[in-house]
Amino acid sequence: MQNEVSASPLTLEAADAYCRFLTQRHYENFSVAARLVDRARRTDLARIYAFCRSTDDLGDESPSGTALPRLDRWRGEVAAMFAGVAPVHPVLLALQQTIRHHRMPAQPFLDLIEANIMDQRVATYANWPELERYCQLSAAPVGRMVLRVFDIDDLLCERLSDDVCIGLQLANHAQDVSRDALLGRTYLLQTDVAQGGTLAGVRGLVERARRLLESGRHLERRVNARALRLQLALYRLGGQAICDAIEAIGFQTAAQRPSVSDTRKVSLVVRAALEALRPLDPARSSATIPQTK
Repeated sequence: MQNEVSASPLTLEAADAYCRFLTQRHYENFSVAARLVDRARRTDLARIYAFCRSTDDLGDESPSGTALPRLDRWRGEVAAMFAGVAPVHPVLLALQQTIRHHRMPAQPFLDLIEANIMDQRVATYANWPELERYCQLSAAPVGRMVLRVFDIDDLLCERLSDDVCIGLQLANHAQDVSRDALLGRTYLLQTDVAQGGTLAGVRGLVERARRLLESGRHLERRVNARALRLQLALYRLGGQAICDAIEAIGFQTAAQRPSVSDTRKVSLVVRAALEALRPLDPARSSATIPQTK
């Protein structure tokens, strides 16, 4: 990206304030993990999460018939920013500073937009390869962005991060069957549904989510920054807690949406903090990573 003076009338301070507002409204785990992160990285993460929130809102909350043109325009603005054109939108105005500092590639940002475009065009997924492709666009990019903020550019860490992010997303999809139905789409694998109905579809996502989330243990052992280990542990434990809540109601998420209690959330934060503060074992950090997919 070329260094250009922004054409936006907003100041960077105002743009960052807007990003913090979006982040605090939507991301519980961010406020917990951010307390252990230095101010610069906390700002970087807020900008990234604001971008993710803005992108998802364009896909899910745009007035009927306007999501695709809005996403297409957003994709154009992001591509132009990476090409050196000064952004105007407050999220992009702030985000370009993080992208420059950490030399972040454009692809994860464009992939996330593409996933939201897919949501406007694809209502069902026949099998795992189809859904996995979607998840590689919609979930994996977020983890890769976060790794770059902590200056991690490692193929194995990226693969493990992909697993965790996809596992968490599958848990959310299994939890949100009733909500997704209102939007006219489902993420249950139709091969599972054909064999055993909706319950089998939900169970299949939960089982796959549990396997993928286990990669988080290996990723956490390879990360030195305790704040990042805390955040990664929250992703893993939070996803597992969602799976537990779904299983507790017999996988009946088409009828009701299970939730994790406040008491359980507090216990997860405490557990994640204890795991993050535990000294790393070099031998375990270099252990062989099992295949999860």
